[in-house]
Amino acid sequence: MSFKRFDPEDFVISSDTVTSTVWSGFQPSLNTYHTSSVQKEGSSGPYYLNVYQTASFENGAEIQFSIAFADSTGRGSVLFDSSVPQKSPSRTNYGQYRTLVLEDEESPFFFGPAFTGSHFYALSIERARYKEKLFPGSLNLVLSSSNSQLNNLHLTDDSKMVSLPTFYGTQRAYQIISGSDGSAWRGNGYSRSGSYGLFLPDISTLLLNGSALNDNFAPGASGTNDGCGINLNTEFIENASNPSKLFRHISGSAGVDGNIFKLNSQETITSDFVFVRSRNSEFNYSENPSFISGSTGEVIYNYFIDNPTTFPTTVGMYNDSNELLAVAKLSRPITKDFTKEALIRVKLDF
Repeated sequence: MSFKRFDPEDFVISSDTVTSTVWSGFQPSLNTYHTSSVQKEGSSGPYYLNVYQTASFENGAEIQFSIAFADSTGRGSVLFDSSVPQKSPSRTNYGQYRTLVLEDEESPFFFGPAFTGSHFYALSIERARYKEKLFPGSLNLVLSSSNSQLNNLHLTDDSKMVSLPTFYGTQRAYQIISGSDGSAWRGNGYSRSGSYGLFLPDISTLLLNGSALNDNFAPGASGTNDGCGINLNTEFIENASNPSKLFRHISGSAGVDGNIFKLNSQETITSDFVFVRSRNSEFNYSENPSFISGSTGEVIYNYFIDNPTTFPTTVGMYNDSNELLAVAKLSRPITKDFTKEALIRVKLDF
């Protein structure tokens, strides 16, 4: 075993971005949707619902995303206590997302430059489905329409239409618009009630503007776009079932469009390249028992004294305390003697 200290120029740091789909089985589009009847009929069903790629009771069923309904005044779910007004799970959801996204307990959500949204749907991608964050421009979500005269509603983010995202506190945000692959199909992609929501890639969340989805009219002449007539229930009742209503519009977008929900994740992989340089005069001797006598410490074969040959197979990297930090294995031994030099590149991904 021989040691050599690395020089500063032996280290190079590089970063690469890798994208992949977020859905189970590496499917590019989530086309089948299932919920749990136990959860749907339970206490959380009116304001929160998990969505699976197959029946929840089957082997291999995995949560793909969840749907939560949030309202600033607590509508759409039963009150915690009938004697305390506006205190309900939907208001709690609103407060949690306001703290998470806006980082301010007083600020409202804006969908577009001016429209204030008092209620929204939060689609949170299951953490196990992605590695770091969502990939802007990859969102394609199709919602069926309650109005037979209207086409399905296609939603995407506006990442390809803006040079910089909007920042809410420390969170990047793009507007969700009518269109596909990061661009609007018509106008700015907004509805009469502002944008269709916010795309938050760093926390893997979509906030869908309830007012925009509730719109059940044909596109306006001014360039505005329609909703899907989701028919929100904004009463303080237990069976409002707003998450189930959105679920039916997601799972019911059949026809030419299919039940499309496309979304990719994005991960930045940082690599540290270490160049191990072995000059002609280095690493030509070994302490291997086949090289040195264990009893006398002498070289076994005399011709190894003037013309030694070694066959390195492993590179170990140590700190100044002589602690082994990393090991790199060569695909095959290399021949090293006084007439040869070696340059080994070690790649550390983290």
